[in-house]
Amino acid sequence: MDLNLNEEHVLIRDAARDFAQNEIAPVAAHYDETGEFPMPLIRKMGEMGFMGIEVPEAYGGAGLDAIAYVLAMEEIAKADVATSTIMSVNNSLYCHGILRFGTEQQKQEWVPPIATGEQIGAYALTEPMSGSDAGTMRTRAELSADGSHYIINGTKSWITSGPVAHRLVLFAITDPNAQPKHRGVSAFLIDTTQPGFIRGKVEPKLGIRASATCEITFEDYQCPVEHRLGAEGEGFKIAMTVLDAGRIGIAAQALGVAEAAYEASVQYARERVAFGRPIGHFQMIQQKIADMKTRIEASRLLIYQAALAKEAAKSTGARYTTQAAMAKLFASETAMFCAHQAVQIHGGMGYSKELPIERYFRDAKITEIYEGTSEIQRMVIARNELKIR
Repeated sequence: MDLNLNEEHVLIRDAARDFAQNEIAPVAAHYDETGEFPMPLIRKMGEMGFMGIEVPEAYGGAGLDAIAYVLAMEEIAKADVATSTIMSVNNSLYCHGILRFGTEQQKQEWVPPIATGEQIGAYALTEPMSGSDAGTMRTRAELSADGSHYIINGTKSWITSGPVAHRLVLFAITDPNAQPKHRGVSAFLIDTTQPGFIRGKVEPKLGIRASATCEITFEDYQCPVEHRLGAEGEGFKIAMTVLDAGRIGIAAQALGVAEAAYEASVQYARERVAFGRPIGHFQMIQQKIADMKTRIEASRLLIYQAALAKEAAKSTGARYTTQAAMAKLFASETAMFCAHQAVQIHGGMGYSKELPIERYFRDAKITEIYEGTSEIQRMVIARNELKIR
């Protein structure tokens, strides 16, 4: 595995770092406190190519590779996880699926507005009673009598960017009698301005508060047949393939917040004096710093490995499920570990809103939950290794 970054990678990393620290970091606490969606930042990120990093230039993106994506994601998340979540959904969950499974017409129509940051994309898989067990979803898409469109009814929950999304990728049941059930799932491209699309209340969340989340309901929503993504019954395959890509982005996000917590802790350990010397001189603090650093670097290797596998898959079509799950599992648990240790190292100041440490702690937790909990990642890894289908 070649870990040497080329000139293009260095440029995108440095551009993301400069933007994150100069534009995002100074206002991150404001957006966290108010829960306001950071649209001005997203517009600027779109102009810089961050909202469609791997999207070919022909469709409005930056035309870069998977390594460039994780490098940029890491830097944006280091400044603010909520902003990086919006970036992640646009890149991984929305654009990636359409580029992989969409027709040329769908790519031209549905990708550019999202890749440029002009509009916001979303991904609607989860339902109130259907989370990790996606095969039990209840949202139905029934083909009209004349075969021109699908009539969609149902409810989706915990939709990231749902309150502001202009377009989304939706998964619904087209064949309720299919066995196994997931073979009856199909994917659709949804224009949220059309009748029958209803947004619910914005969810009050522990962390990533500037990343708006809500429930959405479909009431006799009419989706043209040409807006179906892939063939009927391919929805579950599309959903899982997209999540493989998404989990790499979340892993990079987790790495970013872990690094932010770590760097703040190192600085504090050097400056905070107790019992006549900096607390970094005490072995218990040193142990925490050593463990944080080691887990961060191990996470980085897993993320790069997964990103390289994703890049190779663009030509081979191979799945990289295990690599993505391992990266997401280890990096997300590292983020939570580092955020926890940062609070401990900072003591009372770590618990205060005067510093961003408590925000890192709240934001890190979601990386262990969305796009597959840590428990689900372990199940995915084990089943793949044991060849259980």
